[in-house]
Amino acid sequence: MKTIKITLLSILGIFIFGSSRAQTPQENLYSLKVEVDNFRNSKGVAQFALYNRDGTIPDEKLKKYFKKEVCKIEDGKSFVVFEDLPKGRYAVTILHDENNNAEIDKTLFFPKEGFGLTNFDKISLSNRPDFSKASFELSKNAVKKIKLIYK
Repeated sequence: MKTIKITLLSILGIFIFGSSRAQTPQENLYSLKVEVDNFRNSKGVAQFALYNRDGTIPDEKLKKYFKKEVCKIEDGKSFVVFEDLPKGRYAVTILHDENNNAEIDKTLFFPKEGFGLTNFDKISLSNRPDFSKASFELSKNAVKKIKLIYK
C-alpha cells in the first residue's frame, strides 16, 4: 500500500511539474497589432508581412517573411494581429495590393501601389528600407501604426 501511495505521489508530482514547465514558454509569447488607416481606397487587399531576421528587407518578391496575413480594407482602414511571437526584433511591411495580384507593382524603383513599413514615413533612394532601420524590439504586447506611402 505504501508503494502505491509513493507511486501515485510521484506521478502526480511529475504531472504538476511537467504541466507547469509546459506553460512557462506561453508566458514569453506576445501579440503585435498593426494598424493602417490611410489607404487611398478600399480596393484589393492589405498584405501584412512580419520579418524577424536581418537581410530580409527589402523583400520585393514577398518571400522572405516570417509570417504573412492578407486582410480586407474597410473605409480606408485595415489591421492584423500577429499572435504567439517570442521576444525579439521584428519589422512589418504593408502592401496595398489594389489589383489583388500578390505582387509589388513598380514604376522604375518605387512601388506603384501603397507601401509602408515600421519606422518609415517616407522612402527614397537615399532612405532605402532595410531590416535594421525598420525593426523594433518586441518584449510585451504591442500596437504599431504604419503610414502607407503612395508615389
